Amino acid sequence: MSKIIQVNGFAIFSPVHLSPGLWRHPDDRSLDFASLDYWTDLARTLEAGKFDAVFIADGIGIHDVYAGNADAALATGAQIPKLDPMLLVSAMAHVTEHLGLGVTASVSYEPPFTLARRFSTLDHLTKGRVAWNIVTGYSAAASKAVGRDSIMPHDPRYDLADEFLDAVYALWEGSWDEEAVIADRASGVFADPTRIRKIQHQGQHFKVDAIHLVHPSPQRTPFLFQAGASNRGKDFAARHAEAVFLGEHSKTRTATNVAETRARARAFGRHGGDIRFFALAAVIAGETRAEAEAKYRDYQRYIDPRGSLALLSGWTGIDLSRYSIDDPFPTVKKDNAVTSMIDSFSRTERPWTIREIIEHNGIGGRGPVIVGSVSEVADQLQAWVDETDIDGFNLSYAVTPGGYQDFAELVVPELQRRGVYKTDYAPGTLREKTFGPGQARLPASHPAARFRPAPAENHLRASAQG
Repeated sequence: MSKIIQVNGFAIFSPVHLSPGLWRHPDDRSLDFASLDYWTDLARTLEAGKFDAVFIADGIGIHDVYAGNADAALATGAQIPKLDPMLLVSAMAHVTEHLGLGVTASVSYEPPFTLARRFSTLDHLTKGRVAWNIVTGYSAAASKAVGRDSIMPHDPRYDLADEFLDAVYALWEGSWDEEAVIADRASGVFADPTRIRKIQHQGQHFKVDAIHLVHPSPQRTPFLFQAGASNRGKDFAARHAEAVFLGEHSKTRTATNVAETRARARAFGRHGGDIRFFALAAVIAGETRAEAEAKYRDYQRYIDPRGSLALLSGWTGIDLSRYSIDDPFPTVKKDNAVTSMIDSFSRTERPWTIREIIEHNGIGGRGPVIVGSVSEVADQLQAWVDETDIDGFNLSYAVTPGGYQDFAELVVPELQRRGVYKTDYAPGTLREKTFGPGQARLPASHPAARFRPAPAENHLRASAQG
């Protein structure tokens, strides 16, 4: 029996995400990206289509590798301007009831204490629907922007991330007991100090000596996304993630990544079902195949190769201006880069040329572009799920919000008819909607659980108070 397919809308707070040049299309609203109405309208569209979440990418670096400067990114709007997506979450939560709200934030550029406070605040305001896409960052430009001479090497960044997670877990899970807030008007007592503790973390990279400023939120720890596909990244995802985002054009490589990460999760004492996997994909659907193909050809006319080169150079750390467009994609490894992207296009039977990658990535990024009639699209989505063991898709777009509207109005009813897409949302927090009722908090198998106070400690505190 096929899985129930889960879908997130994949977006960015910028005029260009993964389809450079498509902001020029007459049906596209990307130029409204700085308008709050655009984002609240998008949230309503996704919830109407029973999407599980909106997943908002982010990063504080500018793409300045191509030709050694940011000119190409600036001229094409290739993820610049890029506004702060955390400021969107409250507004999108206000106009929806069920949609999960995933936002990307890096562990590399601020203290754990302040980030923990913001996510706890958003978890309250969204009634437990916020998710954190954990990233370590790969951009030298981002490091320079915050006053550092260079970026930390790849694997040590994950060591730092492990420590960062320990610190925020301690704040979210260990600082306040569930019963700490009394809010008793008669006695005038808001919180019981004996049920609140200071977190003292002193590690190699971070120090915390404070009570968490926010009382327990519905999920405590936000729902945790991660996208590590390198060897060290898979270990990090296996230890911490509840959902893993994969960006591959190949079913074989996707299936391998899923199987390896599940196995590593079990080695960390977690269960195979503790993690959901989402593959990047773009869908262009029509009532007929001819209609869908006509849309695709139309969208292709707007692809901006220079914008694609700026993005590819930034992600891989390779200055593609040094190569001919028909050269094989260079396989030189850069430590501070999205190394899985280089592997994705080099570990194939025939090396991809730079031109072929631009054409492939020009709409929706490096995942598959699924073009066809409603039934053909549904067939392909099911095949990806069945053949790779993923749980769903991070759905990119050619034009927005039209791509999401087409999916909601055309594809979703067909998937529902086949019994592989929910007909309504489950109640509860995002974690409960994903894993089941009564699972608002992370399970005991997750490393965050070890930061919770022992039951005996709570009993002693209660006895002392009594």
